[in-house]
Amino acid sequence: MEKIIYKIIINSLKLLSYLPFSILYVKAKFLFFIAFYVIRYRRKVVFENLRNSFPDKTDKEILLIAKKFYQNLADLIIEFLKIYSITKSDLEKRVHIKNIELLDELYAKDKNIMGIIGHCGNWEWGMIYLNMISKYKVLGAVKPLSNKYFEEYFHSLRTKFSPPDAIIHFKYMLRNLVKLKGTKTMCILAGDQTPTKNEINYWTTFLNQDTPVFLGTEKMSQALDYAVIFVDIQRIKRGYYEIEFHLIAENPKETKEFEITEQHVRFLEKLIKQHPDNWLWSHRRWKHKRESN
Repeated sequence: MEKIIYKIIINSLKLLSYLPFSILYVKAKFLFFIAFYVIRYRRKVVFENLRNSFPDKTDKEILLIAKKFYQNLADLIIEFLKIYSITKSDLEKRVHIKNIELLDELYAKDKNIMGIIGHCGNWEWGMIYLNMISKYKVLGAVKPLSNKYFEEYFHSLRTKFSPPDAIIHFKYMLRNLVKLKGTKTMCILAGDQTPTKNEINYWTTFLNQDTPVFLGTEKMSQALDYAVIFVDIQRIKRGYYEIEFHLIAENPKETKEFEITEQHVRFLEKLIKQHPDNWLWSHRRWKHKRESN
């Protein structure tokens, strides 16, 4: 019975994706209203995160950012579901890379790449588009959903224009990259995830708060000699995005300890300050508190 129920839900979502964007964005407005005003989805977390990150902003400014965030989140949900029916040509019209030449230069130098993203813009579309156009074998490291039915469906969306192995479990990322030795690879992973308490080995100040940060990206890039870039995905207008690459380290083994980590944190912080409504504020990024010595 459970399987049948989930099949009905997922098939309904597939049918929904065939609606034109104009109608889907009307539904996104309704979704925003439900999330913000009715069920008040994680409002306490969102407002607490915003107030702590921007202590100089007024309550009115915080409210405006929050509302824009919830609308963007609703749009993201609709756009993610749209992947099922979207065509390559339509996605190519909606996602643009500002400086693809950086990838071409690294490719010509036989450099593999570790790409760090934040939960900004539409990271799902960005990943799919990179898989479509890149000379590299592109891998996305994710944390699978606990629900096997939705995980299977989401995986199929994320690999719509790429092989099934383009999305890997983040825990097995190093193992997969070692297996791909000899293949020009670009691995994309989120740099704004929250470590578990046992995984915390480094703290920094991020958006005015003590913040634990994963060191895995820095350590893996140094161990495998992968160039490190920051992948900035910004919303240009509703349903349209631009990707810009920022080189952090071409030769990571030559960097100082924590240098790579600090640089990608600063890139993300700068982008969030420029476009605060584009980040995922509903994430409990600061659930761990730094213990005083």
